[in-house]
Amino acid sequence: MSYVVFALKWRPQDFTSIVGQEHIVTTLKNALQKNRLAHAYLFAGPRGVGKTSTARILAKAINCVQGPTAEPCGKCPSCLEITQGNSLDVIEIDGASNRGIDEIRTLRESVKFAPVRSRYKVYIIDEVHQITPDGFNALLKTLEEPPDFVKFIFATTQANKVMPTIISRCQRLDFRRLSALEIVGQLEKIVAAEQVEVDKEALIAIAKASDGALRDAESILDELVSFAKGKVSLASVVSVLGLVEQEMLFAITDKIVSHDARGALEILDGIINQGKDTGIFLNNLIEHFRNLMVAKVSHGDARLIDLPEEVCKQILKQADLFTMEEIFSAFNILMNAQEIAKRLDSVRIPLEVTLVKLAHDKKGEASQPKHHVKHEHTPHEAPPAPKEAPAVKPPVYREKSVTLPEPKQEEEKEGPEASAQISLEGVKASWQGIVETLSKAKISAGTYLNEGVPVKIDRSVLTVSFPMNLSLHKEALERKENRALVEQVIEQVLKTGLRVNFILSKVEAPAPDTTASPFIKSVLESFGGRVIAED
Repeated sequence: MSYVVFALKWRPQDFTSIVGQEHIVTTLKNALQKNRLAHAYLFAGPRGVGKTSTARILAKAINCVQGPTAEPCGKCPSCLEITQGNSLDVIEIDGASNRGIDEIRTLRESVKFAPVRSRYKVYIIDEVHQITPDGFNALLKTLEEPPDFVKFIFATTQANKVMPTIISRCQRLDFRRLSALEIVGQLEKIVAAEQVEVDKEALIAIAKASDGALRDAESILDELVSFAKGKVSLASVVSVLGLVEQEMLFAITDKIVSHDARGALEILDGIINQGKDTGIFLNNLIEHFRNLMVAKVSHGDARLIDLPEEVCKQILKQADLFTMEEIFSAFNILMNAQEIAKRLDSVRIPLEVTLVKLAHDKKGEASQPKHHVKHEHTPHEAPPAPKEAPAVKPPVYREKSVTLPEPKQEEEKEGPEASAQISLEGVKASWQGIVETLSKAKISAGTYLNEGVPVKIDRSVLTVSFPMNLSLHKEALERKENRALVEQVIEQVLKTGLRVNFILSKVEAPAPDTTASPFIKSVLESFGGRVIAED
């Protein structure tokens, strides 16, 4: 007999075997017991959580010789045929390859014929959102008033793409992602039954890597059992999946706490030399700081962190080394690095700069500005601001604390007197200082603003113009938090409050000068580099 992979061998065959979908099981069982089955169901949810398996079990329940029943026998001819996938009365259709109007017309014609030997004819359509609008429209009438012996079960991972007219004719049941602990519990059952040795830490790593999909976790476990010569260890999981070990995250965070920038870079270099994906590492580090935040709030509640209790204790111990403001600041800096990495199409450089910045001061420059007006222990000083805009402290950037002033308050506070204190020429002379100060608080916002030009001041409103081909810069700065941050920096530099308005000009920007970018400048200054050539 040929080998059967875990994902198929351990596929649920009855309602009691379905993992993590108790609300779905209860609804279907009650409908069977009360004879209140709908003529059409829509099973919606992420991949690998049991939608198609539940549809097959429901088909067994209504066609079992003892049924309709909430506990199909699994032994009668109907149950066995459905399990083996060769029942003439349970038709499984792939919505991706049968999406056109012609295929749906064929289905509509076949619906008219009675089942061969079962009680009901069941149509299971997977990935139903792939069907075209014309195909759905061809199915509408049949779906609304099907023959008494027909049941439809639709499954989809993207319910938002299913036509509302189809959803309104179905009873919708939403499947949820499984927690890591639920997946670990099922994997432990498989390991015990298959008589293979797997470390608990390895099961936890598999569960985390599967992102809530039990089928993915079973496939990963199957691969690891084949890969490992004996016992499946955490090292095997890390090697096969390219994951970053939890200990690495603890180690690099310890380097941040101890202000050891070189040690943090050495750990990162070791991770890269092992062939690990820097993007995955950055995501894991962001998640680690999320866990530090949750641990601090919940005092290490394992249910909220979704990790074993011993790991949660270690996270809580490390969280005590930070204040909540420091964790928020680090989280913002890491998110900025992720955003810049997308623009540069490279993760390593922004990640290295971020680690140096975090290790230089674990609170981040944005959280304690007065300690960072001058960095005596850094190899390069920031260039002095123009005389009109003396060097100032970078503002505190916390999303919740930044609020836009009400228009009425702005007029009362600043009024004609305030706008008269600063001219357009004064703003232009201080512009580079404004950009550099903004970059210290939020690199991406500073990079965007650097492409703008102040063109007008009218009634305490500063208008900044961007070339027509840089509309994305304008849209990014118009976000509420970015606009508020720009206004806050302008007030600190110019000592007067101005609201900002962003517009597009009719000209296009020339080829970018990389050395003028605040981010590139910060990279060059941090590592003592220089631009060799530009395309």
